[in-house]
Amino acid sequence: MQKIVIKGGRPLKGTVEISGAKNSALPILFATLLADGPTVLRNVPELQDINTTTRLLQFMGAKVANGFPRLLKVSPNGLRHFEAPYDLVKTMRASVLAMGPLLAKFHQAVVSLPGGCAIGARPINLHLKAFEQMGAKIEIEGGYVKAQASKAKGLHGSRIHFDTVTVTGTENVMMAAVLAKGETVIENAAREPEVLDLAHILNKMGARIHGAGTETILIDGVDSLHGCDHEIISDRIETGTFMIAAAMTGGSILIRRCDP
Repeated sequence: MQKIVIKGGRPLKGTVEISGAKNSALPILFATLLADGPTVLRNVPELQDINTTTRLLQFMGAKVANGFPRLLKVSPNGLRHFEAPYDLVKTMRASVLAMGPLLAKFHQAVVSLPGGCAIGARPINLHLKAFEQMGAKIEIEGGYVKAQASKAKGLHGSRIHFDTVTVTGTENVMMAAVLAKGETVIENAAREPEVLDLAHILNKMGARIHGAGTETILIDGVDSLHGCDHEIISDRIETGTFMIAAAMTGGSILIRRCDP
């Protein structure tokens, strides 16, 4: 599509149904790797990044089944590859979210980032610093981040303070910490609703997370997690866009499946 032509002057009317939030669905898809059984996700948005993530999970060995519209069932028990290769994730910045779950459960991860070697200016450094505090060894080589934890001990809890608020950093460390030994404290944590949604599903799976949605999150590590059934929150940006569109055109819209 080269252009969109809009002829204005008409109030918008009707009913719209809001999609699931991409920024919630992506970390939650990676979180399914932490479970010892299948997880059912509902209200999953139909987007390219979601398709890329499901292909990545399948490459690793997970089984991903489509159900009713916007429903996915992820079974991670067959995981045998612990890598997010460049060819798969080159278009998706959220690929780094594979590192926390893989490190926590399988004690190893190799993740390529969009842009190859040019990661110095990216906030991924905050993720890597936190993983090192939790006992992981990090190497950067050829545009790949290679992370490894002790096979016997895995990750351990730590006090993580983010110098800059980072949503993906908060999510990544939270996923790593749920299976780490001991308590992890995340300070200056992101407080977005998507972070809270991730905490909700992790707690459903058996994690012990307190304070999500505030600037300090406490995580008590557990030995294992189980699958669950979870509905992704609605996309607040899509909701807000329709609200503004109705207001600015003097229209009237009924917005379904949203969280006011």
